Amino acid sequence: MPTEAAASRSATLLTLPGLSAAVEIRYDIWGVPHVTAGPERDLFVANGWIHARDRLWQMDAARRRALGRWAEWVGAEGLASDRLMRKLGIEAVSRADYAALSAQTKAMCEAYSAGVNAFIAAGDLPPEYALLAETPEPWEPWHCVVVMRQRGLLMGSVWFKLWRAAAYAVAGPENLHLLRYEDGGIEEFVTPQDRQQPRWTAALKDLAPAIEGLQALFPTDVTGGGSNNWAINARHSTTGMPIVAGDPHRAYEIPAMYTQAHLRCDSFAALGLTMPGVPLFPHFGHNEDMAWCVTHAFADIHDLYVEDFRGQEPGHYRTATGSAKARLRKEVIGIRGGAEEEIEIWETANGPLILGSPGEGAGLALKSMQLQAGDTSLDCLRPMVSQKTVAAFYDLMEPWGLIDHNLVAADRQDTIGVQVRARIPERDRKNGWLPVPGWDPAFAWRGIIPFARMPREENPGSGIIVTANNRTVPEDWPDYICTDCHPSTRAKRIRSLLSTGAKFSPADMLDLLYDHSSAVAKEFAARFLARLPQAGPGREMVLALQGWAGDMEAGKLAPTVYYTLRQQMTRILARRSGLDQVAGQEIAKLPPGISPLTHLWWALPDQLRRDDTSLLGGASWDEVIDQAISECAEGFLPRPWGEAHRPVFAHPLTAQFKEAAGFAPASAPVSGDGDCVLATGALPSGGLVASYGPVAKYIWDLSDWDNCSWVVFHGASGIPGDAHYSDQNTPWSRGTLVPAPWSDDQIRAATRQLITLNPA
Repeated sequence: MPTEAAASRSATLLTLPGLSAAVEIRYDIWGVPHVTAGPERDLFVANGWIHARDRLWQMDAARRRALGRWAEWVGAEGLASDRLMRKLGIEAVSRADYAALSAQTKAMCEAYSAGVNAFIAAGDLPPEYALLAETPEPWEPWHCVVVMRQRGLLMGSVWFKLWRAAAYAVAGPENLHLLRYEDGGIEEFVTPQDRQQPRWTAALKDLAPAIEGLQALFPTDVTGGGSNNWAINARHSTTGMPIVAGDPHRAYEIPAMYTQAHLRCDSFAALGLTMPGVPLFPHFGHNEDMAWCVTHAFADIHDLYVEDFRGQEPGHYRTATGSAKARLRKEVIGIRGGAEEEIEIWETANGPLILGSPGEGAGLALKSMQLQAGDTSLDCLRPMVSQKTVAAFYDLMEPWGLIDHNLVAADRQDTIGVQVRARIPERDRKNGWLPVPGWDPAFAWRGIIPFARMPREENPGSGIIVTANNRTVPEDWPDYICTDCHPSTRAKRIRSLLSTGAKFSPADMLDLLYDHSSAVAKEFAARFLARLPQAGPGREMVLALQGWAGDMEAGKLAPTVYYTLRQQMTRILARRSGLDQVAGQEIAKLPPGISPLTHLWWALPDQLRRDDTSLLGGASWDEVIDQAISECAEGFLPRPWGEAHRPVFAHPLTAQFKEAAGFAPASAPVSGDGDCVLATGALPSGGLVASYGPVAKYIWDLSDWDNCSWVVFHGASGIPGDAHYSDQNTPWSRGTLVPAPWSDDQIRAATRQLITLNPA
């Protein structure tokens, strides 16, 4: 470790407008900033300055994507997403949200913006701006709302509903229950933690009104990423205090969504993962008294309504009481290297049309909690870092609605808990399966589920809390919360490993974070071995699975064989069912697009397990397995899983500028796959390469804050070529974390660069 004297030799003095007193920033050995300020406002100014220093282009890109101005930078490639963002009206709703925030939150965002703009004014810009021949526009306080919204926009149920809407005419309404993520039907729940039961499946009669609505949208047949977190209480811990750990799973975007920081001032101190463009620690962090973290809850906060314009006056649509006039506005999208495009945007009482128009006779309107003006999620940020107990922490979450979370927390009084942090519309559970008729009041929102009724649990009898994108609540819960979620595979695995009766240290949590055992892979391997060919290359390929326990270890060949064969089975299922045609429909092209292969990949294990051949066009699963082996064996390249599955990172400007290819760091090989706790997943349409997974990992040790650790998948810096741009990839890929120092002594010992910001 460098000495204090060595750190002082790399000390830098800078002047930062907007400060009232000096602020000290100590960058540690991994490039993580530890900031010490006096007045709170100074800390927020420094928070903005640091984010701009390390991640300005990333912040700017998120802002442009959300506001529908991405094509101004990347040309026609960004046009589809810009059209959608303009239809959703992100600018107007974000401005309205900002206006509704408390004076304290606005002051925080104003100070943060002052720090960002002070860095911009200094002119030391990331290299992306030179490629674009652009300069950043000033950061306005409401942009913090924009970026917070962009990072979780349209996650969850909307894509499952669009998938089933696109697929229903091909698969038939009687097979709709097969078109969701399945793992056998027995599920773990976020609340209650200590319960399991089968899942509810909609009957055809329940879906009849929605199918009738879809027939207005499709009058003829259409034939032609998750996260983990957990907490254990003192009973299960070697430290006498709770331990909290987990990892957020996202696409491997460059620069990474999260970066690390430690912020201290006269009124609070907190450390955690930050989102550039937003102050403080919305998702993962700890203060002196407690720790918190999230996973996506998959709460159903989006509804799709079919709007019927047929037989109405021009621009009017069908309602329960007659007809109503749709609102029309026009917007102009700038396109790099091309002419501007003017688009028409239609809105009904249910929301903006994301597909169709009055002229086409029908449309699909999106009604989402994320588009309801007046959200005050950011009002939670400052109070979060000052709470001392889990109960007080959860009590303040009522304003949160931008994205739905399983919010796990623990405090030093040995309380652990989980809360579904979300604002969820109150309506019938049948809304969860398909787009529903906009003219039928049976599918209308009846209000918002009261905060007091949101799922919440503290100190379950087991002393263990686990969430892994599994089902939020049992089906007999009094409020409808969700339809789609991830299978309980990861949640079951984590709980089983934590329920052995042993006591766990923080170091033991590292093994769990990197657990790469797949029960699903073991099942598939048994089915493949049961169809072992008598001779030929297929026999040699399948024999690689003999004796394999389903561990997706980087150095083994068996995972490559399993994954290759399962992907081929998914492609065969798509072809035989006709669902491969769905990708060509307009409804499936809404950005980022719907991949039938991805949905069928997750639906396949349960169909195979139950020998359900409904989608196979008369074939058996044994025939599908034989075909997959035959098609894959010829020319199969036997590679260790780590090489076949190695992540390939890409900078978002690469398609426009060949120079940007050098901006993407390389990755070391990784273990795991989407069914493992170590969820390094590959998209079935993209081969074996890992395209999403844990973008960060953390272990919060409540007995000793200096014993906490974390890691991000490339580095703390978002500046290509910086020493800390990719230095964390090695520990991230090899299964280790890096220290997250908290105390003055540890911070000083780890300091590599000292920056003092003085008032102007």
